[in-house]
Formats: sequence, C-alpha cells, structure tokens
Amino acid sequence: MKPGALMLNNALVYDYLKHFIREELHTSGFTEASIAVSGGLDSALVLRLTVDALGPDHVHALFLPYSASSDESVQDAHAMFDFCGIPWQELDISAMADAYLAVQPGIDRLRTGNLLARLRMAVIFDQSKKENALVMGTSNKSELLVGYSTWYGDMACAIMPIGDLYKTQVRSLASEIGLPPQIISKPPSADLWAGQTDEEEIGISYETLDQVLYLLADQRLSPAEAAAEGFELELVQRIEHKIQTSQFKRVAPPVAKLSQRTVGIDFLYPRDWRR
Repeated sequence: MKPGALMLNNALVYDYLKHFIREELHTSGFTEASIAVSGGLDSALVLRLTVDALGPDHVHALFLPYSASSDESVQDAHAMFDFCGIPWQELDISAMADAYLAVQPGIDRLRTGNLLARLRMAVIFDQSKKENALVMGTSNKSELLVGYSTWYGDMACAIMPIGDLYKTQVRSLASEIGLPPQIISKPPSADLWAGQTDEEEIGISYETLDQVLYLLADQRLSPAEAAAEGFELELVQRIEHKIQTSQFKRVAPPVAKLSQRTVGIDFLYPRDWRR
C-alpha cells in the first residue's frame, strides 16, 4: 500500500464538509440541526463542523447519558460544549432503558448496547421535531463498512457528514482543527460497559482496519491482492466477511415490486426533489 494513501488535505475537506452541511439543510428546507454528543471523537468532530457551518444559534446539542456512562464520557461531552460555546441540554435515558431491561432478565451486553443506541436516537428525533431540525449523523466510514453500528440506532440520521472518512482520517481532521487533545487521544469506545473499546470489539486496530478497507473498498482489490500489499490473508478475509455480512444495514429495505412504479426501484428522485 502506498505511503500516505489515506492522507487528506484537511483544510480543503473541512471547508467542503461545512458547505455540505449548509447545502443539505438548505435544499431540504431546514435551518436547524440536532446532534447528540457522546464524549467520543466522531460526535465531537461533527458538532464542531455543524457549529462552524451553521452558527451556534442553529445547533441543538444533546447529551443523553445512561447510568453506566463513564465519568470520562460525561467530562468530554461537557468539554466539547464548552469548546464550541453553545447551549445544550442533558436528558438521562436511564429510566427509559431500565423499565425495559427490568422485563428482560438475562439480556446480554450486545442487546443492551443496541437498546441504548436506539433509545437515544428516539430521543434525538423527538427533540429534532421540537426544534424543526435535521438530525446529524456521527458514523464514520470504518464503522459503516464493517457494520460496527446499530441499525436504526446511531446509524439513523438525516445527514452523515463524516460517513466517507475513515476513523484515522477523522482523527487527523480533528487534530487539524484543534479539538481537545484528551478526546482525540483516548481509545475509541461506544461506552457500552466499563473498559469497553471499539478496537477490542472489532478485533482489529483502526490503523490496520482502515488500510485494508481502503484496499478492498476504494481500490476494489480482491482479498488476495490486498493481502499482497502486506497483510495476512486471514485478516483481510475476516474484514471482507464483515463488509459482506453487514451490507443489509447500508441499504434501504427492499420493497416487493407490484406496480408500474415502486418506491426505491423506479420511483426515484433526488432527496431535495419538489413538484
């Protein structure tokens, strides 16, 4: 793999993403954006982008902790609100989640994590309706490609500004714009339980994962060709398997075609289409 293949012109990318946010809201008929900040790097970058794109008066920021949320997540979310100089509100989802968990004895950690992600998104969308705002997504390309995200949870949004940036590129861009260093340097975590990290759950470091994903997705190499770039074939095949088995998350639900024009098949218009 060529050195620097994943390097960005950070200043150019940042300006483009601000323009993207403004244009997507404008063409959809909105002026306001809602975003939930977790204390992690991805939501921190999207928050800063959105504030810079729209101005602080048009950004409605939320922090949605659960009783098991780490002190570090709380501190870092608050640090981002201070860094951006914007008002925000905290809505604890513990009572909502615990009411359901109480009638689900033996529920495992994965189901619990998915439940929390979906409850948070339900709250975000409700708050966005109150503010007449579009919901900003915070998923990155690495997560989307390997399916490390909750379907109709953190993947649910109206706009996904960093969905074409690999995690290592997100970190690079965050450093370029001067986000708080403790947020940039801490191990990525969905904060699902104490000590949980994304890389441990995925089973691969983001540095390695992003390089292999770039070869498979961007360069369209076969697993054997990607392995020839300096990676173990078993690792490349494992990553390809993750891409393939999570494809259902990245597409709209299939519709059974019964008529002359079917939504998603031949009734196709741009997002900002108007009669």
